[in-house]
Amino acid sequence: MEQVSAAVISPTSRKKPTSLINILHRDVAAVLERDPAARNALEVVLLYPGLHALWGYRLSHWLWMHHFKLPGRWVSQWSRNMTGIEIHPGATIGGGLFIDHGMGVVIGETAEIGEDVTLYHGVTLGGTSLNHGKRHPTLGDRVVIGAGAKVLGAITIGEDTRIGANAVVVRSMPSNSVVVGIPGQVVKRAHVHQAGDAPDLNHAALPDILGVAVKQLIERVERLEKQADGQPSLPQGGKSEPHKKHIQVPTDEFWDSQDFTI
Repeated sequence: MEQVSAAVISPTSRKKPTSLINILHRDVAAVLERDPAARNALEVVLLYPGLHALWGYRLSHWLWMHHFKLPGRWVSQWSRNMTGIEIHPGATIGGGLFIDHGMGVVIGETAEIGEDVTLYHGVTLGGTSLNHGKRHPTLGDRVVIGAGAKVLGAITIGEDTRIGANAVVVRSMPSNSVVVGIPGQVVKRAHVHQAGDAPDLNHAALPDILGVAVKQLIERVERLEKQADGQPSLPQGGKSEPHKKHIQVPTDEFWDSQDFTI
């Protein structure tokens, strides 16, 4: 798999906005750009918990970096209680982060997030080690992480990567990937996503790579069984007669009720 350079995408190496006004303006603009339900800036400022959590983080992070760690943690916990979004003040977050809905989002202490990243509700950027060093993910620019997805460990997610809803990612992923499944597997993009493109927010596009593989294996086994019994083999995708001894190939994407009872 393509190697991902954390040094290239690490938000710590970027030039940050020069003023607080620029930072806050960009935070609001990110919501207006990526949420079609957002009607105006005033609504976003007053009613969007993802934005409130992000601004709470910016205050707590300033305190943390200036050695006021206990007040920084207090601000982050207050923000968590108000919004349902937990962002450790030690995390590093670039400009343009958009947390959509946000309830249940967790961002760990050593997480690093690049520019223009989008997180949906239930996302966890979690740690997998008891070490005190780097133990949370690094996300490149324009990464999109779908609802309920978990990205775990000191791994790197390359820029312009989309992680599907409910995926569990435990290893580094190259740039411009689509990641689905448990554990997360890379699916090749039909079109490369570039910096100037519209945000790639279709995190519900989840090809069923395991289901397709199982279907193909079942079809192959059925052809081999018929050949062994001296019967003509079925063409690829052909329909088989009902058989109670093994699982049937799904018809029109529905699994046969003789095999599974709900």
